[in-house]
Amino acid sequence: MQSINEIREKFRAADRSEDLSLLPSLIEEYAGDDRKGVRDLCARAGKKITAVKNEEKRVAGMRLFENKAVTDYITTGFICGIDEAGRGPLAGPVAAGAVILPRDHDILYLNDSKKLSAEKRDELYDEIAKEALSWSVGLVTPERIDEINILQATYEAMRLAISKLDPQPEVTVNDAVRIPGVHLPQVPVIKGDAKCISVAAASIMAKVTRDRIMIEYDRLYPEYGFAGNKGYGSADHIEALRRFGPCPIHRRSFIGHFVDPSSQYKGCNLRALGTEKEDDAARYLSDKGITILEHSFRSKMGEIDLIVMDTDGTLVFIEVKYRGL
Repeated sequence: MQSINEIREKFRAADRSEDLSLLPSLIEEYAGDDRKGVRDLCARAGKKITAVKNEEKRVAGMRLFENKAVTDYITTGFICGIDEAGRGPLAGPVAAGAVILPRDHDILYLNDSKKLSAEKRDELYDEIAKEALSWSVGLVTPERIDEINILQATYEAMRLAISKLDPQPEVTVNDAVRIPGVHLPQVPVIKGDAKCISVAAASIMAKVTRDRIMIEYDRLYPEYGFAGNKGYGSADHIEALRRFGPCPIHRRSFIGHFVDPSSQYKGCNLRALGTEKEDDAARYLSDKGITILEHSFRSKMGEIDLIVMDTDGTLVFIEVKYRGL
């Protein structure tokens, strides 16, 4: 008789398969096993199958809703979903996604990006990028937002995203808005990112792209916690804004309630801070009996923060990273 662990591994392997086609046969195979552990495995597999079928129905409903919404405009061309990310933050660009999906795609779990975990958004981003006929993200800078206001900047990002598509769509389905200056039929749908499959995909591409940009900005301006708050007005972000003033990616037209928008960035000297933390790391390693051979070693290929000899004679190259204050 197979052990429960062996059977569990079979269920895990089937669960990892893309179409879950092996799970029903496994449930049937072990349905007569009276061990509680096996009964639990069959029950969980049954719930997983039901959940996937429900998700397939939900996505099919979104596709049907979208197709009905564009019936008066579409012939043989492509439907493009449009949505934005980042209208509300105090810092960073506004992003707009534009996605043309194939009519027969089978991507599950597409939804308003705010309803998905960061991990799920990343998974879907990769899947959409692979499966889409065309997709793009338009970005408009904080400076431009301050110049023309956030609504006009959002429209500009949307127009930019559409312009980069190849092929071009026959009709756009937009989350709630009608975009000025776009000479295509447009279908605005309230809460479109939760109702229309293409808009949901656009929401995810815009959100993930912008989040990744803010994570990169966090490395330049670690005081504000951009990796966590993505530029939104969290309590810690506002406190840092008051302490250090606005950095170059803050939207000056958004921060007047917290600081003087014309004030200058008073953040730390990042180069000096980096050197200080490398010194701290070198002292820590030296106290552990590790020999420091080089500090800030420069070569044609770049700089190595620390080169050390471990206590067992191993040569180690170290990159020192510091996050936060």
